[in-house]
Amino acid sequence: MNVALVNTNRIKPPIAPIGLEYIAEAMNEAGHRVEILDLCWEDDLNSAIAEFLEGGDFRLVGLTLRNTDDCVFTSRHSFLDEFAHIVEIIRQHTDAVILVGGVGFSTMPEQVLDLCGLDVGVWGEGEFVLPRIADRMERGEEWLDLPNLIWHDDEGWRRNPSSIRSPLNLPPMSRSWVDNRRYFREGGQAGIETKRGCSCRCIYCADPVAKGKSIRLRTPESVVLELERLLDQGIDHVHTCDSEFNLPQWHAIEVCREIIRRGLGGRLRWYAYCSPVPFSPELARLMRRAGCVGINFGVDNGDEAMLKRLKRDFSPDDIINAAHLCRKEGMAVMFDLLLGSPGETEESLKRTIELMRRADPDRVGVAVGVRVYPGTELSRLVFRKGMREGLIGGDNPADPLFFLEPSIAPILFDLLDDLIGEDRRFFFFDPAKPERNYNYNANQLLVEAIRRGYRGAYWDILRRFDGA
Repeated sequence: MNVALVNTNRIKPPIAPIGLEYIAEAMNEAGHRVEILDLCWEDDLNSAIAEFLEGGDFRLVGLTLRNTDDCVFTSRHSFLDEFAHIVEIIRQHTDAVILVGGVGFSTMPEQVLDLCGLDVGVWGEGEFVLPRIADRMERGEEWLDLPNLIWHDDEGWRRNPSSIRSPLNLPPMSRSWVDNRRYFREGGQAGIETKRGCSCRCIYCADPVAKGKSIRLRTPESVVLELERLLDQGIDHVHTCDSEFNLPQWHAIEVCREIIRRGLGGRLRWYAYCSPVPFSPELARLMRRAGCVGINFGVDNGDEAMLKRLKRDFSPDDIINAAHLCRKEGMAVMFDLLLGSPGETEESLKRTIELMRRADPDRVGVAVGVRVYPGTELSRLVFRKGMREGLIGGDNPADPLFFLEPSIAPILFDLLDDLIGEDRRFFFFDPAKPERNYNYNANQLLVEAIRRGYRGAYWDILRRFDGA
């Protein structure tokens, strides 16, 4: 059966849609003919969509929604209105069944479907259910009973039971379905998964909602084979897309050993998201030998009480230790802060900035205000009596909902200015500070750096570009 897959993510710098590539690989393995329309490169959406759909006899059209918004309190820029516009254009040019999926979609699927006027979507992984949908459609059989589907009938929205399968069941990934060379040329890096899911208990995080709470591991051999496919295309700067590369630590160690065994450590420069624990000297040493040059630790806060409120499983001392091990092995360090969550105080903010200075990372990303996603513990917490005054936005799905601790909201930005001063190690998610802006969406400084040949994680590109 002819199947169309559409990438709707148009942010710049561009980010390759690896989820769409993985689905295309699975559909192709199942015997279906797949074509991808990548709207990232199209200036005229109407013409591109019309030409693509009218040139193929598609019975199924799958759209990916990677992000619902930029997840930045100071801009609160939603991508949903443009996504709904794309859906409307597609409906004008095809009678095919239209399905929506993707990580962003899976964080708030009913709301997205309502906004777009669609009746069915796939929440969670699509590689296993989409081939089954196509198989049944081809045989003229009913398919709305399949797992991971959200669909609408006269009684409202229905969620079928989820099916969380191991990525071990996926075919080898060729990374040939989109123009990865152009993405690397204009986006500066490529992404890769070593696992899926997240078992952490962070109260705000949508990853367990969208990707599942159980961790499913890929074999180190399959990861390295995919890295070789990227290297064959001249792509030598890679970022892991795992929630945390080092959870579990033994798997991260085995991936590094396989990279070293295959002789790729000297050919790759790669980056990872990691937790400060478990982060052993052995892991740090092997990551560096395998070609890792930078690690982003999402530490959120430097105050012990706030870390407990956020249900983070590490301490301020663990944060300092992680930075020490990275510096010892020669890897750049990035700490991401998430300030203003419930219970934040002036004292906790001071302790956080003090800890950042003690840990001495290469860069610190400062995000103020916490995105509230449906299905998270935070979303249940902030709607309790007495906490609603900290909510900002959320009037409709295209208006991102944030929480900012009301007791410190009036002084927060001025306090951070006083605490941080002119320390250029600190990035801000603030368009009013373009030279220190850490919002990747439409970041012209970042676009210019990549145009000049800088490659790697975006925080590291901005770090090196600032020092050039």
